[in-house]
Amino acid sequence: MRIILNGQPRTAEEPTSVADLLSQLELEPVRVAVEINEDIVPRKRFGETPIRDGDRIEIVTFVGGG
Repeated sequence: MRIILNGQPRTAEEPTSVADLLSQLELEPVRVAVEINEDIVPRKRFGETPIRDGDRIEIVTFVGGG
């Protein structure tokens, strides 16, 4: 399936969820915010939120600092 991830075309495995995609990208779920088609996905729903062909996904990582 084809998705747009942070503005770049990408191929993803089917079926997949937000949690699966984060795992594939080696990102920790507690350190990111995810938006699919301009809707924010609550962290507690990462495992149950499917990613579909053509979805536009934005992932923002949190970075600590001082």
